[in-house]
Amino acid sequence: MGQRGRNARPVKPRRIADFDVPTRDLTAPTRAGRVIEWIETLHITSGMHAGRRFILRDWQRDIINDVYRTDADDRRIVRRALITMGRKNGKTQLAAALALCHLCGPEAEARGQVYSAAADRNQAGIIFQEMKAFILDDEELRSRVIIRDTPKELEDVETGSVYKALSSDARKAHGLSPSFYVCDELAQWPNRNLYDALSTGTSARLEPLGITISTQSADPLHVMSELVHYGRQVRDGVIDDPRFSAHIFSAPEGSDPWSEDTWRLANPALGDFRSLDEMRDTAQTAQRIPSQETAFRNFYLNQPIEADTRLIAPSDWDALGAPFDVASLRGARCIAGLDLSSTNDLTAIALYFPGSGHALVWGFLPDEQLERRADGDRAPYRQWLQAGHIITTPGRAIDKAFVAAKLAELTQSYSVEAVAYDRYRIEELRIILDNEGISLPLVEHGQGFKDMAPAVDEFERAVLSGKLQHGGNPLLRWAVSNVAVVADPAGNRKLDKARSRGRIDPLTALVMAIGQAAKQPDAPDFRFTGMVIAAE
Repeated sequence: MGQRGRNARPVKPRRIADFDVPTRDLTAPTRAGRVIEWIETLHITSGMHAGRRFILRDWQRDIINDVYRTDADDRRIVRRALITMGRKNGKTQLAAALALCHLCGPEAEARGQVYSAAADRNQAGIIFQEMKAFILDDEELRSRVIIRDTPKELEDVETGSVYKALSSDARKAHGLSPSFYVCDELAQWPNRNLYDALSTGTSARLEPLGITISTQSADPLHVMSELVHYGRQVRDGVIDDPRFSAHIFSAPEGSDPWSEDTWRLANPALGDFRSLDEMRDTAQTAQRIPSQETAFRNFYLNQPIEADTRLIAPSDWDALGAPFDVASLRGARCIAGLDLSSTNDLTAIALYFPGSGHALVWGFLPDEQLERRADGDRAPYRQWLQAGHIITTPGRAIDKAFVAAKLAELTQSYSVEAVAYDRYRIEELRIILDNEGISLPLVEHGQGFKDMAPAVDEFERAVLSGKLQHGGNPLLRWAVSNVAVVADPAGNRKLDKARSRGRIDPLTALVMAIGQAAKQPDAPDFRFTGMVIAAE
């Protein structure tokens, strides 16, 4: 590989045959001891212990001593290792330190290939960023390791070893010959192709090592579940496989999920660099919200729990349904959410009034498709039409000009500061708005984790604080009962139409409106009192 790339620095070349690893004075008599000693020369660069030396805890030392144990010829025995525990227990820092150890530390070999792999490119880059931070903080490593930011690559000129971050595209892994690889959050990978490509590509190496660091998967057929099951058998002596090392930190099935003693079983760093206060706060919220309890047990207690698709408990939702005078909201400040549909599905508009917490929601369906959609969705659309919750557009398909006219009407009746929209099908609406001379304060609001996660959090906060007042809108209640949520490895959540039991468009529009309201400047810090703020 060349020594150039974005942000790469020139390093004095050296013949690979002359490399001497490690260059630091390591005195430990065992390979595991030297790995520990070398890692502890690094410095933590983020979090509560930023600036301090990387001092391994006893439980981390136990893992390393087991994974790097050797035979009589000082050959490393373990070829595959599994480390599974709750999130925020320093898995990323440990994985990055071990990857560096194999790139340019005591476990490096001539022209080694080191990889970290994750579900997507952003996740794959997390370990790369940690390794980069370690390198930039260390004078010796800065002088010998070339950093290439764009492809997320590192090159050690002393050993000729290279590191690269991979996402779960197995085509990129075929033909590679890993000396060391780490699979980050394997439970989130869509399939096992990349894992198999990496684990089977080590045959040309004398002492290859692959480490999987992840929380558990709720899918019993997932490769992560397979590894955990195998690891338990090895750990319990059912299977004799000294080449496999398993370290499983998990709350046992049937244990009290709200007990701090239970938490410690899945979180070896709890009360140390894993915040106990944050754990308590999250647990308190999870006790009230079904979907949060599932995420808490999966990501914090490391239990293979199937996701609870409910977002809000029915009792919490129904408590916010007191009737209110819609006319009193005229002229009041509000934020709109717009969820456009395909030709004959449900389109939704929501208005959220930050000052009072009130919400107004409407659904749109083609008039000629109303009965068919009612049968297909098993929803009383005709009844909701008569009550004003559904608006029909003429014809067999959603008439976006009709939707545009409704938005224009709403801007005349209320002080609409922003209309949050998903870019899906928005261009056709933009053309209609331009042709009709309608000006709207459109603000793009994505449907991915980046935009939806904070919006979902704000929506839940509004419900649990009693701020949101929906007036018992049955269309909205139906959407809330249908919705499913999914979470990424960091616990960020978004609404998932594919997994939901029915239409969720009215709820999606409202969540977008509430999420956008939290971003608007000069939004008042409001505590709901039950009073309707009327127009001035």
